[in-house]
Amino acid sequence: MFNQKKFVVSHAPFWHSGSGITERSYNILLAALPAVLLSVYHYGMSVVGILALSISSAMLWELAFTRISKQPDTIGDGSSALIGMIFAMLLPPTMPWWAVITGTFFAVVIGRQIYGGLGGNPFNPAVLAVAILSISWKQYFDFGAAVANYDLDFAAFYPLAAVKHAAMHTDLFSVPELVNSFAPLDLLMGKQVGAIGATFGLGLIAGGVYLILRGFIRWEISLSFILGITVTAMLFNASDPTKYAGPLFHLLTGYTLVAAFFLATEDSSSPANCIPMILYGAAGGMMTVLIRNIGVYADGVLYAILVINLINPLLDKIRPKALGKVA
Repeated sequence: MFNQKKFVVSHAPFWHSGSGITERSYNILLAALPAVLLSVYHYGMSVVGILALSISSAMLWELAFTRISKQPDTIGDGSSALIGMIFAMLLPPTMPWWAVITGTFFAVVIGRQIYGGLGGNPFNPAVLAVAILSISWKQYFDFGAAVANYDLDFAAFYPLAAVKHAAMHTDLFSVPELVNSFAPLDLLMGKQVGAIGATFGLGLIAGGVYLILRGFIRWEISLSFILGITVTAMLFNASDPTKYAGPLFHLLTGYTLVAAFFLATEDSSSPANCIPMILYGAAGGMMTVLIRNIGVYADGVLYAILVINLINPLLDKIRPKALGKVA
């Protein structure tokens, strides 16, 4: 009788990396700290209050949902605290307390828990919540008006909004002169108006490099997102330098760097394979500049992230060809 030997196979993953959800969450929280500490220095205790309220309310929303739905408590893994932290980083330093609590409800309950919890959300929960808030209460996301009463040692107007306005009135303003008034080093060191955790470029880069080196985020997404912005902004700038800012300005302003390292790389809503990661990041960067330059919004990062989250399942179908076949 023919004695055929058979191989027993199973689905991936085949090996555990040793990294857990809790370790990942708290390391990302640690990496985000430098970016928010500068905002505490600039805007004081209002930033501390928003961060504390956002993190605590996000954890309480998760606890309430799991208790009501009779699911195991997972509050200790730090994932909701991370959502609260990232959500707070995208807010202006004067956001009302009720909007923070409402936003964390959208992020944790609507953005994640109703899809099955951790790992099931199709969109980045924090980005989804900020997008909903910015559409519902647009006036609170006027970053220039939000800091009008602060005594700052740099220009108190939002760079992207200023350039957007100048580009629509080139007969009155010069876009190149306006862009040149923002020194790249000042932008990198956080001397610009913006969201709590989005202005300190050097801190975001340091945090992102730390996460990449520790393997908590993938470099393919971050690098391709930055390259997508660079190439697209360069093409626009080459086509009409009197109307469109160059790539360095786009890289160092708005939500760009926080998106490259903390938003686009969210596990559940981003691809798992190499080529889809590169396409996903590049599409996000390109779309960001397209929205900024020809759309109605000054910063297109939030909507670009939501769109690439939406096409993520399609991109993830691009997979290495399987070896062998079923007899």
